[in-house]
Amino acid sequence: MKAFVVAEIGSNWEGSLSKGKKIIQECKKVGADAVKFQMWRANDLYNKSHPNWKEIKKAELSFQMAKKLKKFSDKEKIEFFCSAFYPEAVKYLLSIGVKKFKIASRTCKFTDPYSYEVMQEKSRSKKEIFISMGMGGNKKRISNMFNKNKITFCYCISDYPLEFKKINWNSAIKFEGFSDHTMDVLAPILFAALKKQKKSRSIYIEKHVRLEDSNGPDASTSITTEKLSEMIKQIRVIEKMKV
Repeated sequence: MKAFVVAEIGSNWEGSLSKGKKIIQECKKVGADAVKFQMWRANDLYNKSHPNWKEIKKAELSFQMAKKLKKFSDKEKIEFFCSAFYPEAVKYLLSIGVKKFKIASRTCKFTDPYSYEVMQEKSRSKKEIFISMGMGGNKKRISNMFNKNKITFCYCISDYPLEFKKINWNSAIKFEGFSDHTMDVLAPILFAALKKQKKSRSIYIEKHVRLEDSNGPDASTSITTEKLSEMIKQIRVIEKMKV
């Protein structure tokens, strides 16, 4: 079994190129397979009255910044991809060589601006797609939209943070992906062990990650790269287990 372990950066780069580069380096150092950023326009998804509006706006990923972070990730030999929330972002990411896309739980509801258009653009890309459905959505409809893409649906509960006891493991093991919002590393490790027991060939694991000194809106529901290191070490052991 091979686990594709993704460090979800979200807004934890805080709009700073130097912080973005540092977290990419740290994630590579501890063995993550990829870093994932989010490409949205604050005005599309949030109201200016949001208590974290300034921080959200600051963490908006521009085309120019995405290009720099992608180039740096390539240099560090770690894959870079994004959840893109508007169609122009999908097109731009394709133009700089991004090979995968994530679809966030909120996009699966088709209630955000451009949700359908984003789905269409990602479908047309024929790239590999990872899909979280923590807020619901019509799985059959979404599968049909991506009938020419390699897709992985992820078990996800959109609580930030998520209590471990809320995870339904009978449901979780039916998925090949796991997008985790708990504040520890037990859940993704357990998911990997259960999928190994079921003889899965490949799985996707995503975990929100921050730097030690992160102060962005996502920081309070993210683990440090030190914790990520612990998680990845255990998952790599599980990959090699004989069952």
